[in-house]
Amino acid sequence: MSETSEQNRTQTPDVGTDPAQTRKPTRRGGGAPGSRGRTTIADGVVEKIAGLAARDVVGVHAMGSGLSRTFGAVRERVPGGSKSVTRGVKAEVGEVQTALDLEIVVDYGVAISDVARDVRENVIAAVERMTGLEVVEVNIAVSDVKLPEEEEEEPETRIQ
Repeated sequence: MSETSEQNRTQTPDVGTDPAQTRKPTRRGGGAPGSRGRTTIADGVVEKIAGLAARDVVGVHAMGSGLSRTFGAVRERVPGGSKSVTRGVKAEVGEVQTALDLEIVVDYGVAISDVARDVRENVIAAVERMTGLEVVEVNIAVSDVKLPEEEEEEPETRIQ
């Protein structure tokens, strides 16, 4: 080996003269860590959020049609069954937007237009806050009115 190569290997460069030490650190991965990758949100997630938000509104007695509520009541009585928070809610979720259809039962005596407005506001606020999706529409179908003297629909069960 020549004396010059040996010298180059063992010599440390003066601080401040090495261009590698004066360079700014480079960012890896192309952008902020929070923007790397994709997040997808399932329809069922948006449906749960919307269902819970709609049920919180005063004047909403139940969600879904009479038939779906009957099946839901049976499902809740089965051991291990749980209350379906998505009953009466249908969501279509895109990459940045979502649209919702809700079917509700209102209490007798409430102003249906006020309840529908409150449901829309509550659902839109909850879905947009939790998912970051833009809610483009919330369609509400009022399928029934719960009268004060009506008993809750309790399906007869054959198993005691």
